[in-house]
Amino acid sequence: MTFEQFAAARLPTLLRYAVVLTGDREHAQDVVQEVLARTHVHWDRISQTDAPEAYVRRMVLNEFLSWRRSWTARHVYAVGERLVDLDDARGGVVDHAQDVVDADELWQRLATLGRKQRAVLVLRYYEQLDDDTIAELIGCSPATVRSYASRALKILRLTSARQAVLEMS
Repeated sequence: MTFEQFAAARLPTLLRYAVVLTGDREHAQDVVQEVLARTHVHWDRISQTDAPEAYVRRMVLNEFLSWRRSWTARHVYAVGERLVDLDDARGGVVDHAQDVVDADELWQRLATLGRKQRAVLVLRYYEQLDDDTIAELIGCSPATVRSYASRALKILRLTSARQAVLEMS
């Protein structure tokens, strides 16, 4: 398989994966573009691996984790602005108003997490990987993965609880 064939076939999947990791379509496009540029240069070596797609997905994860400045932390979103990204990540169209509100709220809460915490949740719940595999991908121990997940879920629950209290006021 040539690089062009690989890129054409896997680009939508890589982009969806990056959107879920970054929470932003433009940031995801930047990450995937950077990874594909490096992949093209080293395609002869990458194509010889047992699983080139897994290798490139790992490159996307590493690029996300090493992104020097968090673009999403500097960008202010209008409510519902990221619905196209959500549709891409879900693979369908959201047509119910409450789903839109809930999804936007979730994106906002995920944006408050650190990169590794967010990556752990994406790898665990979106990619459905086990803790040992996630630990290998991120470069830490399985206990650290569980710690990241626990802290991230705690932050999400606390944010949700605070928001519920504010709504009741």
